Amino acid sequence: MINTIILSWTTFIYFAAFVFYLVRMVSGKEFWGRLGTVTALIGLFAHTAALILRWITSYQIGIGHAPLSNLYESLIFFAWSIVALYLVIEWRTKNRSLGTFVVPVAFLSMAFASLSPNISSRIQPLIPALQSNWLTTHVITCFLGYAAFTVAFALGLMVLLKGMEHENHARSQRFIRLIPEPGILDELIYQSAVLGFVFLTIGIMTGSIWAHYAWGSYWSWDPKETWSLITWLVYAIMLHARYIRGWRGKRMAVMAIVGFICVLITYLGVNYLPGLHSYQ
Repeated sequence: MINTIILSWTTFIYFAAFVFYLVRMVSGKEFWGRLGTVTALIGLFAHTAALILRWITSYQIGIGHAPLSNLYESLIFFAWSIVALYLVIEWRTKNRSLGTFVVPVAFLSMAFASLSPNISSRIQPLIPALQSNWLTTHVITCFLGYAAFTVAFALGLMVLLKGMEHENHARSQRFIRLIPEPGILDELIYQSAVLGFVFLTIGIMTGSIWAHYAWGSYWSWDPKETWSLITWLVYAIMLHARYIRGWRGKRMAVMAIVGFICVLITYLGVNYLPGLHSYQ
């Protein structure tokens, strides 16, 4: 199908964007950063078009649902959310350093969706449990939250790298000097974590309503629900510690990285555990 071909090419476009952002960080030449931005924008437009085409195609073959119903579709939507949110942040901050750390996550998500032998790119009919508008709301809000947490994770890595600025390797120093100051990174981590926390909270609420619709129970403590709660608690602790205890810098960076690991377990890791509702 044409949408799958476009998505496959988009994977390589995102990889090219990452390379351009990385060259900009190593060389210090802004030309490469601008090229990375243009490439990421081209990828996002192609990505959006492919999602719309996939949605239209599902109606043409008599299935008719938003492209959010299985693991393949969730991975490509996850990548779309990451790139879209990153480009908004780049536009707001006028700084391209973050692209070196965020765009590769989108590329890896797309590559995993395209190359994993266990993931089918076919448009599949919905099982009865998935035939609910609550599912669409749940998936969109959760993955917007995951995208914001991805940005916070990338910013956390940047904070830790910035702490290595005293080392003497000239190329490393050039790379690290292009990373914004710790105060700016810290504020962006906080804003990204708050945004992700709000979306994840809404996602958990809508997921509970959907679970009641599908299985007759708002909460059943299966692995995905349990790890969703763990992830929510990690970010709740992170935000509480900043507000009450005044956490800044490396502490917030480490919490952002730990939180993102929990996101990955919630999203992908639990698929290998028993007791999971089959909806991906």
